[in-house]
Amino acid sequence: MWVLLAFVSAICLGGYDICKKIALSKHRVADVLTASVVISSMILFIPFVLSHIQPSMMQQTPFYVPTLDAHAHLLTLIKSWIVLSSWAFAYVSLKHLPISVVSPMQATRPMWTLVGALLIFGERLNGWQWVGVTLAIGTVLLAAIRIQPSAIAHKRKDPETKYYICLALAILIGACSGLYDKYLMRRYDHNAVQVYYTFYQAIGMIVYWTKERWIQWRNFEAQRGPKPEPVARFNWVPIALISVFLVISDNVYMLALRDPDSMIAVVSTIRRGGAVIGFAYGLLWLKEKDPRRKIACMIGILAGLICLAIGSM
Repeated sequence: MWVLLAFVSAICLGGYDICKKIALSKHRVADVLTASVVISSMILFIPFVLSHIQPSMMQQTPFYVPTLDAHAHLLTLIKSWIVLSSWAFAYVSLKHLPISVVSPMQATRPMWTLVGALLIFGERLNGWQWVGVTLAIGTVLLAAIRIQPSAIAHKRKDPETKYYICLALAILIGACSGLYDKYLMRRYDHNAVQVYYTFYQAIGMIVYWTKERWIQWRNFEAQRGPKPEPVARFNWVPIALISVFLVISDNVYMLALRDPDSMIAVVSTIRRGGAVIGFAYGLLWLKEKDPRRKIACMIGILAGLICLAIGSM
């Protein structure tokens, strides 16, 4: 059953990536990120309220949200900023890079988390795991090399380089978030951590977004900048679906881990395999360029993930 739940989580993550790409194609990163985390917090507010109004009823379900002490709230607040930083870089890279590039590279996050676990927590890799990590990371490094003769001839940098740097930072910070999750999950209820860190994210993004819009309007009034785009023009459907897919994916993922027979390495590997959906969307629907190189990259990453799964069984 836990394997099936992991695949459901992977499918939702694939839908999450597609909806992000659609929303970011027409809207600013700050607007999409703010709206999505606010909607996520509104969804999670339902089990939060029910857990306080009807605790006995909610304790019989997987959605009960217990209270946290002050120290736990501080740690959860730190997690919210780590995740927001990763998402900010990921949203910027996805807005400016093909989804058939971003999704496969994001799928390597379990590899980097595993490397962090090796260095920080003293975990040891077996032969299959070493092959998987080497294969996936090596594939990503090769795919990230973008040699443009015209840029070299004119001694100019590839204008997309900064977005690849954003993607790399998103992956590395996301891996740090995974390691931090391991620390938190040993000590606190996962539902409480998910709900409270989402609330903190929403508060932080609302404050940031409000300040940014106020500065834009002030500059516009002083005739030093363009008029801010009205929020009413938003296409709210893909933005709302970002939140829905993410909340479901995280919840199902945690349900899979509740099974005593489940293995975190295998679940995480299957979950990140949802990148195949975003990859296929980019090549088949958006007709993104250079399909052969991207297919080779995807095959290399999937082979690495499979080796990791075999080594973790």
